[in-house]
Amino acid sequence: MMTSVDTDLIRVLADPLRLQIVTLLARETLCTTHLVEETGAKQTNLSNHLRVLREAGVVETEPCGRFTYYRLKPDVIAQLAGQFADLAESARSAAENKRACP
Repeated sequence: MMTSVDTDLIRVLADPLRLQIVTLLARETLCTTHLVEETGAKQTNLSNHLRVLREAGVVETEPCGRFTYYRLKPDVIAQLAGQFADLAESARSAAENKRACP
């Protein structure tokens, strides 16, 4: 049973704009232009956040003419969810464990 969570991925998803991007990409594959429209972020700022998400393995790209489309990698999110589920199960199992104070 795994009881640790991927802290690097948590840091990546902790940024509000990156979490918004992930949420949008969970619904559909979007290009940068769509993401600028949806988030209101500047294109350069958005590109930096997309680079972080890409390097973390959260999204993948698909070139389409002069546009780049971004797609969420659901297995990465599912793996993180599984780590949290394992952590919750560990906490349930250990609910009665109490270490004595010295």
